Amino acid sequence: MPLNPFEAEASGTFHVLVNSEDQYSLWPSWVEIPSGWKSVAEGSRGDCLAHIESRWTDMRPAALANAQNG
Repeated sequence: MPLNPFEAEASGTFHVLVNSEDQYSLWPSWVEIPSGWKSVAEGSRGDCLAHIESRWTDMRPAALANAQNG
């Protein structure tokens, strides 16, 4: 049995989470959303991964990106 909830429920429903630093996370819908994160999309694992891939184009935390971009 997989210990990782992402592998255990690969065919289930997932959330796309975003934090205050504009970082994204794939999150199983049956797991409580952690403090500091909000759900911006919900769907299949593949749909959520596509959503993240199309939007999270800069891996730097927002504070760092803003400081480096002036």
